Amino acid sequence: MISLRNVHKSFGSQKVLDNLSLEIPEGKITAIIGPSGEGKSVLLKHLIGLLQPDSGQVDVDGESIIGLRRSHLNRIREKFGMLFQNVALFDSMTCFENVAFPLQEKTDLPKDEIRRRVLSALEDVGLKNIENKFPDELSGGMKKRVGLARAVVLNPKIILFDEPTTGLDPIIKRAIHQLIKDTHEKFGFTAVIVSHEIPDIFDVAQNVAMLYQGKILQHGSPSEIKNSSHPAVRQFISGSLDGPIHMI
Repeated sequence: MISLRNVHKSFGSQKVLDNLSLEIPEGKITAIIGPSGEGKSVLLKHLIGLLQPDSGQVDVDGESIIGLRRSHLNRIREKFGMLFQNVALFDSMTCFENVAFPLQEKTDLPKDEIRRRVLSALEDVGLKNIENKFPDELSGGMKKRVGLARAVVLNPKIILFDEPTTGLDPIIKRAIHQLIKDTHEKFGFTAVIVSHEIPDIFDVAQNVAMLYQGKILQHGSPSEIKNSSHPAVRQFISGSLDGPIHMI
C-alpha cells in the first residue's frame, strides 16, 4: 500500500500538488490520468522519494519516506522498479548490459545467474535473441520492452510507469498495454501508471485517479470513472477540451 495524505508541493509561486490525498492499493494497477501539466509526473516522483513534499505525508508499506537519510531511502527504493517515459536505456550498453545493470549494482549474484535472469526477463517481455543489440538498433516498442525487462529483473514489489506509451503508434501502444497487463498478472506487483491514453488505459488499470489543479478529483474503478457524474471528469474523458475544465 502506498498512501499520500495532504501533500503540498510548489515550485516557486507555482502550486503543483494542493492538499492531495490518495491511497494506492497493493497488488493492483492504478492509473493516474489528467490534462498535461497537472503534476502527474511530479506525483510519481514523490512516491519514490525523488521529490519531497513541502508538507504532507507519503507512506510506503506503512513507513514514512519523508525526511529519511539517504541510506534508509535507498532501502525503500529497493522495493521499486521504474519504466521512464524516455525509457532511459544506456546507449553505449547492449540490451543485455542494460537489463543486467541493476543486478550488477544491487546484488552479488554470480555471472551465470545474472545471465539467466536477464535472458528470462527479456523472454518475459517477448524479446529473444536481441541481448547483443544496442538500443539504437531497436524500434521504439522494443526499447520499451527492454526498459520493462530492466524494471522487473529485480522482481520489485512496486513498478512505476511514467507515460509508457508516449511516442508509439496505436498498434504498439496496445501491445505495450497488453504486455503490462500480462507482466502484472505473472509477477503480481503494485503498478502506478501515469497516462494520457484515454480510453485505452481503462482496459489496463484496475483503479483510476484523476488529477486536476493539484487535487485528486475522483478515484475509483475504470467503470466508476468512465461513468462519473463529476463535470470535470466527464469533460476530460469525453475529450471536450475546447475551453477550461469546469469544476462545478
